[in-house]
Amino acid sequence: MVSLLPAVGLAVVGTAIVWVAGGRLEAASERLGAHYGLPAVVQGAVIAAIGSSFPELTSVVVSVLLHGDFDLGVGAIVGSAVFNVLVIPGWSALRGRGLEADRDVVYKETQFYMLAVAVLLLTFSLGVIYAPQPTGEGLTATLTRPLALIPLALYGVYLFIQSQDVSDHDAPGVDDVNPVRQWALLAGSLVAILVGVEALVQAALAFETALGVPSAVWGLTVVAAGTSLPDTVVSVRAAEAGRGPTSLANVLGSNTFDLLVAIPVGVLLVPGGTVDLNFGTAVPMMGFLTVATLGFLVVTRTDLELNRPEAVGLLSLYGVFLVWMVLESLGVTALVPGI
Repeated sequence: MVSLLPAVGLAVVGTAIVWVAGGRLEAASERLGAHYGLPAVVQGAVIAAIGSSFPELTSVVVSVLLHGDFDLGVGAIVGSAVFNVLVIPGWSALRGRGLEADRDVVYKETQFYMLAVAVLLLTFSLGVIYAPQPTGEGLTATLTRPLALIPLALYGVYLFIQSQDVSDHDAPGVDDVNPVRQWALLAGSLVAILVGVEALVQAALAFETALGVPSAVWGLTVVAAGTSLPDTVVSVRAAEAGRGPTSLANVLGSNTFDLLVAIPVGVLLVPGGTVDLNFGTAVPMMGFLTVATLGFLVVTRTDLELNRPEAVGLLSLYGVFLVWMVLESLGVTALVPGI
């Protein structure tokens, strides 16, 4: 128990830093989006989403470059995506007494995000097909830099689609915003988030050493929840202000960035340009993420609104996910090889 105290302390400190920095980042992102006259969906899906996704990107970079643990980074990304699509909309709807959606969120953002999930899983599969490495725990996917370019190219398509929305949108900018100051605030927030994420990663590795539970599990839970705090801040505050589409678009845009950019960047940065991924662990996690996304799509499509009972349903599904991770760690279930 004593050996767990430093890990708990790191997790608490890292979470606090990310929470405070995320709030500052949210404010700067919102002001910059308003200053440049961007549509609400683009503000949420690009400006706020990329900024608030920096912790997830950092978790991959730190895990790979400083600790040589790519599975931890991927676990943090997938766990964060599950948290984002279930907990953040559910909590936002409860705090905002319901959450309105629109057709852009349901038909463009959600469906493109589902395409992102499919393309990332395809990339993992290609890593098995072209460089199979049978192991006792299933197959290992070998991800290379050329394979990493596939999801990055899809994100380029996503940015092109968003740019078309900006060109079609006519909105006046806000004159009382100092863009230089806001960009500086945003940059400072990102640096603070970097420090907080490193503390979370160190906590996950300490938990692995103390309890013998693989780092991927802590990535899926502790690191994922901690790095999702900026997304939570952005979406909940937008929901409380009555900007439901912006709140939901931030969640989906953040997840799209995480899957199509954060994971490939980890592959591009790793020395040698190749990294091994436990395919048997990744596929069940991606499968649950697909289920969570479909649940999100169904509840937001009904009347284009997320009401309180539906919000409770999303939060309950995340509870199922946590229980499943606990059962896998204890060996009660064995649906995820490698855990």
